[in-house]
Amino acid sequence: MGLKEQISNDMKEAMKAKEMDKLNALRMVQAAFKNREIELRPNPINEDELIGVLKKLVKQRKESIEQYAAAKRQDLVDNETRELHLLETYLPAQMGREQIEKIVADVIAETGAKSQKEMGAVMKTVIARTAGAADNKIVSEIVKSKLQ
Repeated sequence: MGLKEQISNDMKEAMKAKEMDKLNALRMVQAAFKNREIELRPNPINEDELIGVLKKLVKQRKESIEQYAAAKRQDLVDNETRELHLLETYLPAQMGREQIEKIVADVIAETGAKSQKEMGAVMKTVIARTAGAADNKIVSEIVKSKLQ
């Protein structure tokens, strides 16, 4: 079952169970999918694009949580945190830091990268190999530390 179908089915279940928080969050996800689909016309949307949309939504939630915490709005932090946890359930399992470090080390050895100037090439290869299972911010930190 594809991601779109899974979201749709979970929306139906949330409606039946009268879980309004979950339903609203899933409606937001479905709207984001539809917007991305419109942007990509006439090409059809694929699973990678859908995961990219979800990652963007997760990133937005994390940034919102930081902003609301700084403003001491715990009610909004709690709401965003609930949405964040729901969204993360639809993403592929994230790699641990050790796994990412090993992939980065392998890519650096293969490409022969020695300095920060070659960071872009290393990042591109690592992101392709992790296939959405690694946080790009963590990948960037690790690559920076290894190329110094």
